[in-house]
Amino acid sequence: MFLSVFDVFKIGIGPSSSHTMGPMTAASRFLDELRTGDWPRPRHAVVTSLKASLHGSLAFTGVGHGTGRAVVLGLCGYAPDSVDPDRIDAIVAGVEAEGMVHPEGHPAYRFRPALDLIYDKKERLPGHTNGLQFYAYDADGAPLLRRVYYSIGGGFVVSEAELARGEIKTDAVEVPYPFGDAREMLAMARDSGLSIAQMKRANEEARIGRRGLEQGLDRLWAAMDGCIERGLRTDGIMPGGLNVSRRAKAIHQQLQTAWQRNELGPLAGNDWLSVFAMAVNEENAAGSRVVTAPTNGAAGVIPSVLKYHQQFEAGASRASIHDMLLTAAAIGGIIKHNASISGAEVGCQGEVGSASAMAAAALCAAMGGTPAQVENAAEIALEHHLGMTCDPVAGLVQIPCIERNAFGAVKAVTAASLAMKGDGTHKVSLDVCVETMRQTGEDMSERYKETSQGGLAVNVPAC
Repeated sequence: MFLSVFDVFKIGIGPSSSHTMGPMTAASRFLDELRTGDWPRPRHAVVTSLKASLHGSLAFTGVGHGTGRAVVLGLCGYAPDSVDPDRIDAIVAGVEAEGMVHPEGHPAYRFRPALDLIYDKKERLPGHTNGLQFYAYDADGAPLLRRVYYSIGGGFVVSEAELARGEIKTDAVEVPYPFGDAREMLAMARDSGLSIAQMKRANEEARIGRRGLEQGLDRLWAAMDGCIERGLRTDGIMPGGLNVSRRAKAIHQQLQTAWQRNELGPLAGNDWLSVFAMAVNEENAAGSRVVTAPTNGAAGVIPSVLKYHQQFEAGASRASIHDMLLTAAAIGGIIKHNASISGAEVGCQGEVGSASAMAAAALCAAMGGTPAQVENAAEIALEHHLGMTCDPVAGLVQIPCIERNAFGAVKAVTAASLAMKGDGTHKVSLDVCVETMRQTGEDMSERYKETSQGGLAVNVPAC
């Protein structure tokens, strides 16, 4: 099994990898299918108009997560990693005013978001709770093409056919260490004498070479660090109607003042972790540039722990940041492969829980942990997120999501520290914990899987 670090971590926009980035990618894939796909085209038939429908969790929380806007952007030909967040409002307003999309390389298509984008809360598509359908019509309104896509978490998108075949679209490549679970990972590390990061590096270099990997990791960390810095200097009210104020800037100013006075209390480490994580997730809630880590809803945990390492550990370096990203991606790939990172599928245990496990492993590796200690750190962090629900108030990635990232980061550091105090021997393996998370997600009520139909979402006033 090979899932690249650049599949686990994707540069995109907020507020959601599954509800924003995924639908944008699905719309783009539909455009590609229109132009180049092998589908029966009636003689002289020309596509003139498009429609789309959102189902399951996308329908219930799509407004708060910006799913409709994402579909519009995707049908305009934009991609999550390249669209300018500062232009999104103008692009969407233009489509709403004209009722047309103009993707590059295509003719103009009629698409009126108010009429042609349906939030269908009645029909849940069979493959996954995050389902989308796209339709193309000719000038007489006759249907020419219908395609179904599923946004399965972390920005991953599969077609109906790919889901049925169990496929995730990644590069097919032979790698030297194709571990599919933690047991295999530890066995390969033991046999090879390599660290988890070294094995992951070898796998990545088999795909894109050393220079490509180094440049890609630099881009990821630059995007993560840039997101933290933007969040720390920006204040105001976040969009969506909850009137939630940004807090990271004010907290950061307090911490800087205490730092300058050498007033370092016993909770200083937790405070810095928390403010870094909150800065990222406030940016995410505002629809700014973020990195899925492994999702947007959990985007603050790993960058926070990496920033903490960089700022407070003497041995921090470019190389250690790269190793942390590679280690985290190895753990994230195992979780994705054997369970889920989708809040709509297994609740927030799959988002913040997975991110905390990945961050714990990364920090443990940076502290010199053995592969067994790194696996132990990941297990500890994930174990203590089991059962966590996804219940965003008003369907917005704000309450409880922003603070939840801060706590995920603190748990990650605690887990790494605990693992380093032992020798890697422990009763509950990471594989058992991942399987437990999967089973717990299956048992969890749909109300607590990113539908905003239970928990805080129904007990906290949305206005």
